[in-house]
Amino acid sequence: MKVAVYSTRRYDRVMLDRANAAHRHELVYVQDALSVATAPLAEGCGAVCVFVNDNVDEAVLEALKTLGIGLVTTRSTGFNHIDAVAAQRLGIAATRVTDYSPYSVAEFAVGLLLAVNRRIARASQRTRDGNFELDGLMGFDLHGRTVGVVGTGKIGRIFASIMRGFGCRVLGFDPYPGAEFDGIGQYVPLPQLLAESDVISLHCPLTPQTRHLIDAQSLQGVRQGAFLINTSRGGLIDTEAVIDALKTHRLGGLAIDVYEQEADLFFQDLSATIITDDVIQRLVSFPNVIVTGHQAFFTAEAIGQIMATTLENITAFERGVALSNRVPLPR
Repeated sequence: MKVAVYSTRRYDRVMLDRANAAHRHELVYVQDALSVATAPLAEGCGAVCVFVNDNVDEAVLEALKTLGIGLVTTRSTGFNHIDAVAAQRLGIAATRVTDYSPYSVAEFAVGLLLAVNRRIARASQRTRDGNFELDGLMGFDLHGRTVGVVGTGKIGRIFASIMRGFGCRVLGFDPYPGAEFDGIGQYVPLPQLLAESDVISLHCPLTPQTRHLIDAQSLQGVRQGAFLINTSRGGLIDTEAVIDALKTHRLGGLAIDVYEQEADLFFQDLSATIITDDVIQRLVSFPNVIVTGHQAFFTAEAIGQIMATTLENITAFERGVALSNRVPLPR
């Protein structure tokens, strides 16, 4: 099948080509993100492959439908960028990657916590400049601290297990609690988790119910000086409210791998340009903030599994067999 693959970078092409040897699809690589303006680039294709910052809303889906596209598959677990209801109405199948190495994101979240707590990035930059002073680099022991995990799916549970190994007390919140978490931590209501946790780590999907889960109101209930970690989706956090909480020291630190307005920034080199996003510029100016560019998933194991599953989804659609990885409709 001929497939237009949007938002591709060199590593996407290398890994997809390697995985495609077993499927032999005709992959047409497009560096631009999918939008109404770029949808015509998929002309002649039977499917499109997208990523997290592509726009697959109703207007884009209608444009794809006129081109004869029958499948939209995202090489990600998250699917908030796809209008599943519109896709179903238009008769376009939508699939995703339901499972890949959850250790990649969980381990990265731990790395972010260690980096922001112990000021590792700042210390590294200092030593590059010949400054070996320790002032301003003091952190705190994680052992004995309380860590709150919001979202106890596979990634959340692995993160929780690692933090338990550090000797932390682990609290969890999830509207759909699972028995697998019972041996790791204790489920509590979200307000209690926010109030008691020294570290809060977000591992839940972005839905209408979870958008701005961390906002000005919820931050009022956060323990003074708590650290906030987000490797899930940027829209879980009201960034302006978080900046205010950093300025008042309600939050003691912030480490994020995702950002609500990341579509205009991430996955591209802007080092020679003027970044006009004042919010991200304010964030990176704080000494107790670390921002990375949506790389938590970026391990060889995870990428290999993501690409293999993506191509399996395309092959299943081409053969007319049941699609086991369909994007679910809103609950």
